[in-house]
Amino acid sequence: MKDMTEGSVTRHLLHMAAFLAASMFIQTLYLLADLYWVGWLGKEAIAAVGLSGNLMLIVIALTQTLGVGTTTLVSQAAGRKDQPRAELAFNQSLFLSLLVALAFGICAFAFSDWYSQMLSADRKTAVLAKSYLLWFIPALILQFPLVALGSALRATGIIKPAVGIQMLSVVLNIVLAPFLMFGIGPLPRLGVTGAALATFVSILVANILMIIYYERNYHYLRFRIPLFRPRFRIWWSMLRVGIPAGAEFALMSFYIVIVYAIIRDFGAEAQAGFGVGARVMQAMFLPVMALSIAVAPVVGQNCGGRRADRVRDSFYSAAGIASVLMLLLTLIAQFAASGLIRAFSRDPAVVIFGSDYLKIISFNFVTVGLVFITSSVFQGIGNTLPPLISSMTRLLLFALPATLLSHRPGFQVRYVWYLSVLSIFFQACVNLILLQREFRRKLAFREMPDLTTAAGAASIG
Repeated sequence: MKDMTEGSVTRHLLHMAAFLAASMFIQTLYLLADLYWVGWLGKEAIAAVGLSGNLMLIVIALTQTLGVGTTTLVSQAAGRKDQPRAELAFNQSLFLSLLVALAFGICAFAFSDWYSQMLSADRKTAVLAKSYLLWFIPALILQFPLVALGSALRATGIIKPAVGIQMLSVVLNIVLAPFLMFGIGPLPRLGVTGAALATFVSILVANILMIIYYERNYHYLRFRIPLFRPRFRIWWSMLRVGIPAGAEFALMSFYIVIVYAIIRDFGAEAQAGFGVGARVMQAMFLPVMALSIAVAPVVGQNCGGRRADRVRDSFYSAAGIASVLMLLLTLIAQFAASGLIRAFSRDPAVVIFGSDYLKIISFNFVTVGLVFITSSVFQGIGNTLPPLISSMTRLLLFALPATLLSHRPGFQVRYVWYLSVLSIFFQACVNLILLQREFRRKLAFREMPDLTTAAGAASIG
């Protein structure tokens, strides 16, 4: 374990964030590679692939829940030098992930037709969305065991193999996608279905390589079928830790569903513009998202070490770095929005809608950074309910007014973006107020001699 209760807090944050940013960049290449090649198929294809982003957020929420729980239980057992307990937690996590993956797959396939038709702006987009989901849903199913295997490795301090396998799968996806989409050589022209099939094959290969690594090179945690027998107490321990973290990602999926439903009457151009803009924005956020993920373990260790000054320093340092980064990204979005959108679509209407979205939504980049950082500080302290409540409040403040506005004469898509900016500003203010209250309650170590909860949060982070 790396001791982060000593030394420069800022150095610890930047060191961890650098590796996390590289890992997240690799993951985002999956999205951008598909988006780039699909852009050659037209605005309806872009809109169809954009609809899949909501299902991806649901999977991220579920895998985040399971991944955080896996990391916590395995790392705690490994820290106690209890290898049998770590192996039990690992096998239970893998079995639970497979069950959740199966349930997700059944539900996703059952509702794929309805989902495509309800959120698509026209029939052509709906047909393309259904074709894309035919192979994209199996690709999402395979994410569950992959995340479980990777989380267990990280919990025991093994990082390089997972990142190497990720990089290989991304390269495979980027190379395979155009061959399957455009029918290069002897391969048939599959269009958007080819993009999804390329993603499925690349993730399947990643799973196979990860299993091979476990079997041949990694002997601390082994696959043991007898340990698959359900242990509901272990399942609850994982879910209790992971559910709050996953719930915030789930709320993001509701936000995207609402946006797609509201702007569907403006046609495939608007949906494609939003889809491209949202993915470009996600790629821009990578450094700050990595920084926010690094905050939780730094805060957790120092909270467990009863270093109140370093907990506060961690927050102020991270908030300052995030604000500077987000301000720079805001300037980029304001002056280069059209170029960023045009890199993925040459349709003039899509570029107009997408650049308009990016310019307006960039006004909340700094506040989004503060939301990321404050939420992670709450995780490190060990109380994840305040940021979850503020996220729910923000969604309500956005959803109801946006829906009402969409039915008024003269409604424009940009009204939705302005309302989103205001709702996130409100969320950031609530988080900051609640965090100061949490500091007063949880960091008064002299008045609170027993901080078992905070110590547990340190291991969770």
